[in-house]
Amino acid sequence: MPNATRSQPRTVLPAALPAGIRSPALAPALASLLAVLAVCGGDAVARVFPFGSRHRAVNDLANQFVPFHAHLWDLLRGRADGGLLLDWQAGWGTSFLPDYGTYLSSPFAPLVALFPRGDIEYAVYGITVLKTAVAAAAMTFLLRRTGPAGVWWWASVLGASYALCGWSLAEGTYNPMWLDGLIAFPLLCLVGEWVREGRRPLLGALVVAVCWLANFYTAYMATLGAALVLLVRLALTDSFRWRTLLRAAVTTVLGIGLAAPVLVPVFLGSRHAYPGVVRDFVPATGTDFLARLLPVTYSFATPAAFVGTAVPLLAGALLFRRDAPGRERWLWGGLCAAVALSMQWAPTHLLWHVFATPNGSPYRQTFVLSGILVLAAWTGLAHGLPDRRSLLGGTAVVLALAAGALPSALVTSWSLLLAGAGLAAVAGALLLPRRGRYGLLAALLVSGSLLGQAAATTAYADRERLVRLDDYPPWGAEHERRAAALAAADGWPAYRTDSGLPRVAGNDPLLLGGQGAAYYSSHTPAVLTETLAALGGGWTSRGRNLLSLDNPVTDALFGVGARWRDGEVVRTDGYLPLVTVRPSGPPPVYGTSPFRNQELLLGAEVYEPPHAGACRVGTEVFLWAPDATGTARLGDRETHLLGGRPKRRAALTSLGVQRVPGLKPTLPGPGELGCLDHDRLRAAVTALRTHAATSIQVTSDGIRATLPPGTTGTAVVATPRLAGWRCNGTTPLAYGGLLAAPTRNGTLSCTFHPPGLRTGLTAGALAALGLLGVLVVRVRNRRAPH
Repeated sequence: MPNATRSQPRTVLPAALPAGIRSPALAPALASLLAVLAVCGGDAVARVFPFGSRHRAVNDLANQFVPFHAHLWDLLRGRADGGLLLDWQAGWGTSFLPDYGTYLSSPFAPLVALFPRGDIEYAVYGITVLKTAVAAAAMTFLLRRTGPAGVWWWASVLGASYALCGWSLAEGTYNPMWLDGLIAFPLLCLVGEWVREGRRPLLGALVVAVCWLANFYTAYMATLGAALVLLVRLALTDSFRWRTLLRAAVTTVLGIGLAAPVLVPVFLGSRHAYPGVVRDFVPATGTDFLARLLPVTYSFATPAAFVGTAVPLLAGALLFRRDAPGRERWLWGGLCAAVALSMQWAPTHLLWHVFATPNGSPYRQTFVLSGILVLAAWTGLAHGLPDRRSLLGGTAVVLALAAGALPSALVTSWSLLLAGAGLAAVAGALLLPRRGRYGLLAALLVSGSLLGQAAATTAYADRERLVRLDDYPPWGAEHERRAAALAAADGWPAYRTDSGLPRVAGNDPLLLGGQGAAYYSSHTPAVLTETLAALGGGWTSRGRNLLSLDNPVTDALFGVGARWRDGEVVRTDGYLPLVTVRPSGPPPVYGTSPFRNQELLLGAEVYEPPHAGACRVGTEVFLWAPDATGTARLGDRETHLLGGRPKRRAALTSLGVQRVPGLKPTLPGPGELGCLDHDRLRAAVTALRTHAATSIQVTSDGIRATLPPGTTGTAVVATPRLAGWRCNGTTPLAYGGLLAAPTRNGTLSCTFHPPGLRTGLTAGALAALGLLGVLVVRVRNRRAPH
């Protein structure tokens, strides 16, 4: 009987498509095609870029992913200021390797170089669709690898269902780095199969390494999911052995070790970052959780668990199959339930998210649940198409889940209509006669149901994102003009050209060009945020999204010789070189006033306090009101502020030059006024220039400067003093948050290596040696006489 049961799928299930297109090699291709059609079709229905007038520039897609990919384009084409270790363009000079490992280390990212830079948004969209298609192909390959050969089109539909899960369509599409985790889960499950069979140790470790390099965050979640799947597979095949688990652990550790040269700097970059918001996990209500299993729903704080109708129907039917072993039914059913429940319990929620509740969607592991549901559905098909009893049971499970979701406000009329139509189509396909051309009709019904539901879910999510999330102007003619003007004014490293205000997104220097203070990353250094804040800088995203600071004093201190302002590039000669020399002595200690802090760093008093609330005629009026939101006025000039700590902080802002004696500004809230005397500022800059560097050379990993002969004191570099810098062979000083070192022999030579790089390289080398040792042992065992 057991043998008869195993062979049943090959005799009961029809090929379902004409013999000319029956090749199993086409299964992944069909899955990819279904995924592309659904995503692009949904975007076209919503009239979203690139198929309509609505743009995709929302949230982190506009703030981080598009600008970082634009910077990668510049790096690959040799046009960037900096290299893989050091980025001179954003944040006045920041560590780049952690950003690379977080946002750009996907094997797909370099494809942006195939597009014109002006088409960077097309490039990112194309990569997003490609990743979705590859995820569908990868899951299909895994299913074919673990199941019978006679149901290849079912593998295609289920593989596409996984790639078109709600998590992919609602969240992964604007966080394209996460889609590498969508690909990683089936690949890591495949590695588990190799481990179980004792095959391909080298390839297995390399796959793990690539998955963790592509996106370590979702790869971690995918690894947890693949480990759970491996345990179930071992239990089902009676092959559970500690030796197998040891092989799995060794393969995983070696793979992660190979990726360590990037992973360790990423980890330490997070530790040196400005602390983000700390949230307590609040689980979604049960009805909302169930609602997200339906098509055409959207919510930022609930798990997007939709995975088509065929998947929950077949997974539910498995529980009622009399031809499937009881252990198989309950292990897979229990795994699906356990993973779903683990998403709702705080301790396991933290385990899924590397022990930190994320600042954003708290259900980023949902794709793992979708993948496990797909594997459970496929396991049922391994015993043939479900009979009427099990099909009725599966239908009852789907209806029960839908009924539980009905009280949720997330359920729409389209949700119920498409869910009902999908259930009818899939159930009807499973009830069709299993001979002749009915198989083709069944394939059309099932795939058509998936395409309709996924495209509608895509279109709904496209429109809801624009309503619910921050959005930004997409790349257009005005951005082209601004980028061209910044490029024409560029004089790096003699001076910086700041991309200025109004901002386009969070990383304008990377997107538009130039070298400025603006920067937004998960790795925004704490020293950068604190220094910029002390000098009057503004932020959003609780201190990790730093804004350009348009102020003559900070422009002078940081060597800004040109900046974008009011629709054009404005040049100035009142800037200092990147390296200046200050008298020996204790570094400045910042207080609460940005006016005083700027003067401490400059070494001269350039601000006057207002008299009776008004500045002296001829001085420039600056307002410091970090928590104010509203409009400040001085005469006929209006300036809008958007503050309110800790989420937002309004920057030190110019209200214009005082031209009327005694004229007081109108303020939207409490604030401090400072009156800048430009004559004093010019005198201070002139004095500092006499001891500034006479020549400066910047590289992809440091800076070198020649100082005037006989110069003594402390050489200060206009860049944040990040961990990882060394100057003249020693640990550098911090001068008001900036990089500094004692002058020596009239030169300054500073090099930067991200913290953890050497440790990561060592770990990678040890992992490579360990993998070599595994191969040597394997070869010897094969050659040994038996």
